[in-house]
Amino acid sequence: MPDTSTARQNLRFVEADEPIRDPVTKFGGQPVWLDAPAWPMSAELGRPMRFLAQFRLPGEQVRLAYLFLTEDYPEDPADLVDNTFEPEGGENAFFAQPGEPADFYQVAGISSGPTFGPDHHVELTPFEGESSVDDFASRLFGEPRWLQGEEAPEGPFRFVLQLDSTDDLPFEVNFGDAGVGYGFLDERTGQGRFLWQCG
Repeated sequence: MPDTSTARQNLRFVEADEPIRDPVTKFGGQPVWLDAPAWPMSAELGRPMRFLAQFRLPGEQVRLAYLFLTEDYPEDPADLVDNTFEPEGGENAFFAQPGEPADFYQVAGISSGPTFGPDHHVELTPFEGESSVDDFASRLFGEPRWLQGEEAPEGPFRFVLQLDSTDDLPFEVNFGDAGVGYGFLDERTGQGRFLWQCG
């Protein structure tokens, strides 16, 4: 019998009327920490990354995965960081609580910081169609559709999310030219890897 807990779920976004403080999948606002706050810092700039989203993971235990990216449109061009696409470049962070961040960026014990925008609810709908070669829609679980060649990280990482920056997301996110982001998680440690590809 297929594992329905990790079957593909398509995403639809609805702006919330007030901040979301429950441990649910959401975009924007501030993270809902399950353990001590662990806000990732940009390896190059030494400043807090921007919070993009959190994702409720399958299972009986309440567990959230968090996604952060270094500022993609800085006010000062001197602060432009151009390697947010690298999974271990220290300019993006994807990790779970309970669990631990990776060791290639630092974290600060701050509970709130820069964000991509206001809270958005995420409506999840099971995928009932057939995947096509150009199916880059935002999703949780299922299988990734690579825009370029496959770049799944080595090790015990499981595919968690795919984000289409062109149409689907509630905020403007810089994944290059019509880019798609991919998140993977080591369910045992909570460490993750995130990368993006562009056309």
